[in-house]
Amino acid sequence: MNNLNALNAYQQNSIFTASKEKLLLMLYDGLVKFIKLAIVGIEEKDIKKAHENFIKAQNIILEFMATLNMEVGGEIAKSLMLLYDYMYRRLVEANTKKDKAIAEEVLGFAEELKETFEEAYRRLKK
Repeated sequence: MNNLNALNAYQQNSIFTASKEKLLLMLYDGLVKFIKLAIVGIEEKDIKKAHENFIKAQNIILEFMATLNMEVGGEIAKSLMLLYDYMYRRLVEANTKKDKAIAEEVLGFAEELKETFEEAYRRLKK
C-alpha cells in the first residue's frame, strides 16, 4: 500500500509542478486514453465503462474550451474552439448511441491534435 501512496504522491507532484505546455500534453494523453477506453467499453458491451470514459473525454474537451484565450489566440483559437465544439458534440452522440465509428472519428482528431502539440512542445524546448 505504501508503494501506491508513493505513486499517487509522485503523480500529484508531477501535475502541480508541470508547465502549462506539459499540462496540455497530459490532457491530450488523457483525452486519447479515455476515448480508446470508451471504444473498448463499446466493443465489450460494457455500457458503464464506455459511458464513464466518454464523460472523462468530454470533460477534458470542456476544459480545453474553457481555457482558450480567444483574444490572444486570434484565428487559431477560433478554429480550435470550433473543432473542440464539434468533438464534444460528437462524443456526446457517440456516448448516447454507443457508436464506435463516431468515437473513432473523434479519436482521430484527438490523436492529430496531440501530435501537433507534442511537436510544438519539442520545438519550444529547443
